[in-house]
Amino acid sequence: MQDIMDRLTDRLLPLASKLAENKYLTILRDAFMLALPFTMFGSIVTVIINLPFFPAETKALFSTLLGNGVSGTMSIMTLFVTFGIGYYLAKNEQVEAVFGGAISLASFLILQPFLTTAPSGEAVEGVLSVSNLGAEGMFVGLISAFLSAKIYCWVTNQGWQIHMPESVPEGVAKSFASLIPVFVTLAIFVIINAIFTTGLHVTVNEFIYHTIQQPLTGLGSSLPATLIAIFFIQIFWFFGLHGQTIINSVMDGIWMPLMLENLAAYQANKALPHVISKAFMETFTVGLGGTGMTLIVVILMAFVMKSKQMREIGRIAVGPGIFNVNEPVIFGLPIVLNPIAAIPWIVTPIIVTTFNYVVMTLGIFPLPTGVQVPWTVPVIISGFLATNSWLGGLLQLIDMAIVAVIWYPFLKVMVRLKKKQ
Repeated sequence: MQDIMDRLTDRLLPLASKLAENKYLTILRDAFMLALPFTMFGSIVTVIINLPFFPAETKALFSTLLGNGVSGTMSIMTLFVTFGIGYYLAKNEQVEAVFGGAISLASFLILQPFLTTAPSGEAVEGVLSVSNLGAEGMFVGLISAFLSAKIYCWVTNQGWQIHMPESVPEGVAKSFASLIPVFVTLAIFVIINAIFTTGLHVTVNEFIYHTIQQPLTGLGSSLPATLIAIFFIQIFWFFGLHGQTIINSVMDGIWMPLMLENLAAYQANKALPHVISKAFMETFTVGLGGTGMTLIVVILMAFVMKSKQMREIGRIAVGPGIFNVNEPVIFGLPIVLNPIAAIPWIVTPIIVTTFNYVVMTLGIFPLPTGVQVPWTVPVIISGFLATNSWLGGLLQLIDMAIVAVIWYPFLKVMVRLKKKQ
């Protein structure tokens, strides 16, 4: 067993280190974190508007009064992510970060069709479709933000700038210094947009959405791909590495659009298209006590296991565990590099996620609506908020029961070993 552990460590640690240190994945993660407060605000407004015990007239009134709180945050999430990518990439390249963010945002908007269709079927010019600024435009935003920011940084680092005398105010000097990089970058994106719309007779959004985004989100929304992601999250944590930071920096670009598509369908009173989404992953994996769904595990340790050491660790870990912070048990039990804990730690989330996927697909339990509940919200409450139904909280309780059944015999083995020691 130890030999196998050593081999896994030797192979996985270099891979994990490379992923964790990859600057583009770090920038992408930070950009999504920049958008997080806005999506959380939009989620809370959505929950208030759609509380199940409100009559239809009250929901309609709240939608009129509060609806812009969603439209101005979650519905245009791609704008925040796009700005964040440009900002953090420029900061990483040690050039003026604010202009990097603004250029990425402008480049993304240049690629958008300022044309939409009214309910009557009439084409309306000079209007941006909100859907293109949300889920459908996410991949265009990611690609255009990275490309434009790299061009801006490259031109700036070549020294193609207008330098003003020292007597000129700093803000004016920075604007003139960025003038040539901005012109070059935006001109390239105007040409790209012209090639697609005039030469290929398709918008960049349509091209990227159908050739890249739909296939990737289709793959990311599948159960096998989700279980692979969960497997690696658990493996990395087992070796003491932050699995969410490593894997989510890759998968959030897929799970976020799925969540936004669910939200759009929910607001339109349509069937929710996806079981797997960012909201599903937050609520029915991390939302059960942190990575590995360990809230019920620490409860068993604190109040059931007959080991003084385990009880002390469990009681310390219960408080943070209620709010889905479980480093105390990961490093205190420990789970890290513990061969006995390895099996339930890796297998349990895979079994529970498969169970949740099946019962939601069969319609027994509701799907997450697309509302992003803060990951620190306690179990049951988060399930209710994410699904807008008490059944979401009930499903979390069932999940915890499954976790308890799987973990219990392994905890008993650990108790016996501690007594021998």
